Amino acid sequence: MSANQDWRSRWLEPFERHLSGERRLSVYTVRNYMAALETFFQFLRTESNWNGDVKRISLADSRDFVIEQQRRVSRRTVHNYVSGLRTFFKFWIRKGELERSPLTGLTLPKLPKKLPAFMTERQIKLLLEGPMRLLENEAISPFQAWRDRLVLELLYGAGFRVSELCGLTYGQVSFDEGVARIVGKGGKSRLCPLGRVAMAVLGKWRREFAASTAYDAPVVVSNKGAKWSPRAIQLLLKKYLALADLPMDLTPHKIRHSYATHLLDNGADLRLVQELLGHSKLSTTQIYTHVNIGRLKDVFDQAHPRA
Repeated sequence: MSANQDWRSRWLEPFERHLSGERRLSVYTVRNYMAALETFFQFLRTESNWNGDVKRISLADSRDFVIEQQRRVSRRTVHNYVSGLRTFFKFWIRKGELERSPLTGLTLPKLPKKLPAFMTERQIKLLLEGPMRLLENEAISPFQAWRDRLVLELLYGAGFRVSELCGLTYGQVSFDEGVARIVGKGGKSRLCPLGRVAMAVLGKWRREFAASTAYDAPVVVSNKGAKWSPRAIQLLLKKYLALADLPMDLTPHKIRHSYATHLLDNGADLRLVQELLGHSKLSTTQIYTHVNIGRLKDVFDQAHPRA
């Protein structure tokens, strides 16, 4: 075994197993954490003559890393990098292998306050009509039309993350109650009402098009019956955004933003929306109240004679 392989097996691989096994983070989160570590350690090797001893990394090294990364990536990405690094060092401190974190006292650049982008209810309606429009014009098969409509209805009707939709199985859905039990970030479980329309589409899909409705069978599949990937859903969305003449930078996650915003617009309680989204902290959900306040102020500015 080479020195680099030995170092990886000593420090990185146990941490990766902890993320995916004990914490049950998604493969995408684990990938991002590990990429942050690779970026950090590569920086140390090339810029500070680091010898590979994790115990000798200093606060100054961490500051230099943050300063250098600000020249290369966005502030949000820098924050994501440091989040992964903090988790790494906390893990080894708990294991008794490190006495301190070289990130203690590290100051990060402030993030710009950016409200989540969302679609209006009219835009959502145009988007959801897309699959049936193509079916009426015989541009796609009934299988594709109902599969695509199901994807869009579940993204908006249940507020799923795209990874949660890709992983959804028939065993997670209660057809009698119209809800799905979802295991989201950090292994946190929540119940998601699917809505009358989404349940009707799902029922038709299950009866007429599903290759398998076994307990562990994926709900959303390709025409060959294979589980779909997040990338496939992203491409599907691009197609229907173009069809509806909507902005092409809208993403599946922005449909989730729309789901939350429309719930609050129509009187839903903030804590209920927190539960529906699977947010561990209320502060994460509260950003959607700022969206509503911003819209109220826009209306006021346009309509009030003394605005």
